[in-house]
Amino acid sequence: MTYEPEIRERLEADAKAIIGRYPRPRSALLPLLHLVQSAEGNVTQDGVEFCAEQLGISPAQVMGVVTFYTQYKQKPVGEYHVGVCINTLCAIMGGDQIWNELSEHAGAGHDETTADGKVSLERIECNAACDFAPVMMVNWEFFDNMTPEKAKQLVDDLRSGKQVLPSRGAEQLATWKEASRVLAGFPDGRAGEGLQAGPESLVGLKLAQQRGWEAPANAVAGGSGGSSP
Repeated sequence: MTYEPEIRERLEADAKAIIGRYPRPRSALLPLLHLVQSAEGNVTQDGVEFCAEQLGISPAQVMGVVTFYTQYKQKPVGEYHVGVCINTLCAIMGGDQIWNELSEHAGAGHDETTADGKVSLERIECNAACDFAPVMMVNWEFFDNMTPEKAKQLVDDLRSGKQVLPSRGAEQLATWKEASRVLAGFPDGRAGEGLQAGPESLVGLKLAQQRGWEAPANAVAGGSGGSSP
């Protein structure tokens, strides 16, 4: 394993904190993978071996997880990883056109990085924000109601170092490595910043309030049907 001593020392301390949150060490694998990704920008062989060693499992078991989840990258990505949703609703609202124009504009395709190393692109199957379609994400922060022109300007701004703010959430855009560390379970203190739920997300709630709709009593109590004992 070729981690520099100071990096390994920091990773071991963080890994110990992560593993301590779980009753069984191997349950900590997902955040541990985000942790090693935060150190190097992707999950390297060193990262795989480190996770295996910390959890007492084999590298093959670690790789089985790495290759299953697309959030773990096996090759370097850009400082800003840009995902374009091309799933059903975003696609019909223009997601496919955004992807085609943005990919050509940036000179990078799916899971590829621009020549300057600043931006990588990914076709995302769903960003879980259909009410703001078409949606993009940068390091897992939302950029809503996008167009091809807005998408290209966003990537140009990221590559030039201009400050870019998400549509919702944090008031400062984290780098890929910083975002990976947050996903490892080390908050950056920005979880409550900015707009949390936009007007589109609250339409159903407002209709329910206006019409006096309430959830059934058994649903509120957590029941799945039938009478409570």
